[in-house]
Amino acid sequence: MSTMMRKPQGKVDILPEEIGSLATGLPPAEPGTLFVKGSNGGMRVSPDARFNVVFGRCAPDVHVCVGGDDTRVSRQHGIITREHSRWVLYNLGKLAIRFPGSRLVLGGHRAELPVMYTPLFIVSPGQEHLLEVRIAAGQAASGSIDVHELATYDPDDPDAERANAERAIAERANPWRLSEQERLVLVCLAQRYLRQEPWPQPLTWAQVADEIGRLRPAENWNWRKAARVVTEVRNRLSPHVGGLREEEIPPPIGNALNHNLIVALLVHTRLRTQDLALIDG
Repeated sequence: MSTMMRKPQGKVDILPEEIGSLATGLPPAEPGTLFVKGSNGGMRVSPDARFNVVFGRCAPDVHVCVGGDDTRVSRQHGIITREHSRWVLYNLGKLAIRFPGSRLVLGGHRAELPVMYTPLFIVSPGQEHLLEVRIAAGQAASGSIDVHELATYDPDDPDAERANAERAIAERANPWRLSEQERLVLVCLAQRYLRQEPWPQPLTWAQVADEIGRLRPAENWNWRKAARVVTEVRNRLSPHVGGLREEEIPPPIGNALNHNLIVALLVHTRLRTQDLALIDG
């Protein structure tokens, strides 16, 4: 990703058209740095630059072009600006802007952007136009531990307490990392999304437990065990993703918590279509 920049970084810089998705990573950047990418490249803006990023369909009038061939997208559809140490999205156009999931920012409204990768979609009849946004978080500590290199936890091992502490450090360094068991349960839960079914919903806990029970009959799966695994992942990611805690969702909650978790994992490419091999044999 070091080739993303055309010149040494200043407070405001251009992201060239040939860069990859912002979901795959960022070059070294100050925490709070804003990255915005459209179809023809984008912008990188330091948090103290006092610079507003304008996006819309008219390339000569905006910093980031999105929906350039759709006249229903406004010439200047919105801006992203810095307010009180937060990056804020303003929708200046008529078409709504959708966050991952179903949250809509309507014309004339604003929304704070989370410190993470956020794909935004300008919702036009019959199609949606992607605007990638990513805000750099704090850098991981140097020498951070790879959880795959840790020894298996053994409670009878005199060094078990140290090993367990190292495991906890690794999980904090990368809360998105899924264990083998977590991935299996989540793939079962999210299989309708992974199969690209129209209007997908999560499977029920009973359906998840039944399917894993057929795959692993010796492990005594039930709906409580499946729910516990998914709840642990939601709790781990809730500081980084909105909509994963009950208090954030107005009743009736229904499938909202699991839906929001699945969407976040798909957006961050932590679940992929090829993961269906875990349950399809």
